[in-house]
Amino acid sequence: MTTETTPNSSAGPAATLPPSQSPATPGNGKRRRALLVVLAVLVIAGIAWLAYYLLVARWRQDTDDAYVQGNIVSITPQTMGTVVAINADDGMRVKAGQVLVQLDPNDAKVALAQAEANLAATVRQVRGLYSSADSAQADIAAREVALQQARADVARRRDLVASGAVSPEELAHAQAQLQAAEAALSAARGQLSRSRALVDATTVASQPQVQAAAAQLRQAYLNLQRAAIVAPVDGFVAKRSVQLGQRVQPGTPLMTVVPLDEVWVDANFKETQLHDMRLGQPVTLTADMYGDAVEFKGRLASLGMGTGSAFALLPAQNASGNWIKIVQRIPVRVELDREQLRQHPLRLGMSMNVIVDVHDQGGPVLPATVADKPVLTTDAYGRQLHEADALIDAVIARNLPQGHAS
Repeated sequence: MTTETTPNSSAGPAATLPPSQSPATPGNGKRRRALLVVLAVLVIAGIAWLAYYLLVARWRQDTDDAYVQGNIVSITPQTMGTVVAINADDGMRVKAGQVLVQLDPNDAKVALAQAEANLAATVRQVRGLYSSADSAQADIAAREVALQQARADVARRRDLVASGAVSPEELAHAQAQLQAAEAALSAARGQLSRSRALVDATTVASQPQVQAAAAQLRQAYLNLQRAAIVAPVDGFVAKRSVQLGQRVQPGTPLMTVVPLDEVWVDANFKETQLHDMRLGQPVTLTADMYGDAVEFKGRLASLGMGTGSAFALLPAQNASGNWIKIVQRIPVRVELDREQLRQHPLRLGMSMNVIVDVHDQGGPVLPATVADKPVLTTDAYGRQLHEADALIDAVIARNLPQGHAS
């Protein structure tokens, strides 16, 4: 007997359904919302980044490979001497024309006294040359009178020889005197020419011998003045190496002066960053020393004429072996605002962060004009030559006759 099992058609909710027909759990909805939020954040971030790039980032070039640079003025003696005083030390502020180092001036004083005496003697000798020229002119006048008298004597005796009143011997004697008078006049004229050659078209002050003596006095005076070594520019002393009693030679480095209010920044940009850079573009800088609290303003002053390797002592020879391309950097000079430098001084070699705003494309890449004046000048030494000329004029005036124009 076979027993058949019939499915229970009245099975209740406890019956198992296929997985695909399982009801949705609450976790799936939360996950979907989280994904939507993440997606929305990414889209917003992407839009913000794109807007930032189009409006800001594409117009900025930045680098932290930038360092403060400036003029390092080396103080060296112009004459030989022994150091007897040092008037400035590291870190001290100095002004242009201020004496930094004093050399022993005694030898220079002796040489100056000798040069003054030599100039005075030369002026008096030249005065003698002018007197010789005047004397030679007077001598010529006397010789011309004697010549005329000798000619008259010869003419009278020649007429009297025929009548026998004068002997031929006396006529010959008169003719000899005439020849002597002519020779004396010729010699006097030669002497006048020689005397005039030394003084013609000159005054005592402009006569060549006086000028040579004046040049010697000028050199002696400058040597005395150069015993006091002065600062050519305003700035701060650094790297003092000179010591008291040291015997120095011309060109020996004694110390340096750094004008901190004239520093600039050399920013080394990759060559791929230079495409849109132009002279005069505004630059924003921050220093590691001050951080973001101080923001320096500057302008792009020049683009380098070559990479660092191009000007290296031993430049790379890429054609001589294996070669690996490396993106090169070009130094870009940035001028800084001097008022900001006075408020927040920078030191040479300090690190800087540089951002160049390349919006303005109207400027040139290379300067189109030629400088019509010196880039740097100093008048710290000009006073020395002026005082030397004044001393020369005084010495010449003391050795001229009263009321005589030089």
